[in-house]
Order: sequence, then C-alpha cells, then structure tokens
Amino acid sequence: MDTPAAPDPLLLTCALGIEHLALRRGPGRGPGRADPNGGTGPGNVRLLRTGMGAQAARRAMTQALAREAVPGGTAVLATGFCAGLVPGMRPGDLVVAAETRDPRGRTPCTGTGLLADALAGYGTVHVGPLAGTDQLVRGRARAALHETGAIAADMESAATLDAAAAGTARRPVAAVRVVVDAPGHELIRIGTLRGGISAFRVLRGVLPAFLEWHRSLLLPWR
Repeated sequence: MDTPAAPDPLLLTCALGIEHLALRRGPGRGPGRADPNGGTGPGNVRLLRTGMGAQAARRAMTQALAREAVPGGTAVLATGFCAGLVPGMRPGDLVVAAETRDPRGRTPCTGTGLLADALAGYGTVHVGPLAGTDQLVRGRARAALHETGAIAADMESAATLDAAAAGTARRPVAAVRVVVDAPGHELIRIGTLRGGISAFRVLRGVLPAFLEWHRSLLLPWR
C-alpha cells in the first residue's frame, strides 16, 4: 500500500503586529512551528510577519521561500485587515480574493470557492478582486479603486502572492482579509475603535477555516 503523501506546509503571512497577535491568539493558540512529518493541524503552519508595504512583503516572502524543501511545495495565504470598497460592507466582513492585482499584474488564487465556504460561518463573506495599494485608502481613492472592479484593498497581499507564485504554477496561493474600514466606516471617523475590535475578533477566530482550505489541497481537484 502506498504511503499517503504529506500535505504541503502552510505559510500564513500578515504585516502588522496587531494582525500577528490576533492570529497567534486564535484557536489552539495559533500557528506553531512547521511539522517535518507533515500534518494539517497548527503544527504544520508557520506565521510570518512581513512588515508593512509591498516592498517589505515581497522581500520577506522571497526570503521565506528561498530554502523550501520542495520548490513550490509551500501553500501561501496572505491575511490581515483591509479597506472594503463596496458600499454596504461593514467592519468584520471577510474578503476572499479571487485574484490579487497591482501595477505588476494579477495573481489568480487557489480554491477560492472552498475557502469562501469554509469561512461562511464566521461572518459575511465577499469574493472578488483584491487590489494592492501603496497607501491607506480614503474618500475618492476608495471609489476609484472600486470602479476598477476591486472589492477591497490592502498594501501587502498582491505583492505577497506575486512573489509566492513567481516561477512556479504549482504553489497554492490565497488571500483572506478582514474589513476594518469601509464606505461609511472610515478609519478617521468616530466608531473606528469599535470596527477595529470587530475585525480583530474575526481574524482571531478564522484559523480553522484556513486549515480546512489547506486540507482541501490534497483533494483530486488540485
């Protein structure tokens, strides 16, 4: 009888200390060290804080994947907070990227539908393009990005997935963001603290959905 192949390790990335804290405090106290024997529990998940901005994210991702045992063998999921672009979005809503996009191009995401289904029990889920920006999005800039078809924006996901997918079509990549501000709920407005707490609580709880997506990568559709 053939021995089942060990699943890919999962690398979760975030930019900010508060995002890192939320993920570390998630179910089972969050991701642990990579398990050399495989496994899809937290022990086979690594959490990487990249720092803020596209340049930092790209550099951190390139370094993190430089010594992987099997080229393309690490699944990458970029997560953290984002700006919602769609009217009616609220802090705490979840955004599952169908693709990430920035001036360098577009990176299609893996298993978007399965990831959205896994997250359905954690709040309102929006699926669509996730735009990369070089600054916080407010006012007219928010509306302009929405006009391109993007449903949310952040500063790191597009660079992270572009760097992760470079040179290999094998690597599974995904991005999930929690809305921290949105049209009518901008960061500069009263109520920001409440929105931030809502987003933190959602991000803290979603690790099981990330692991479910990770397990799905072993299924025949891959």
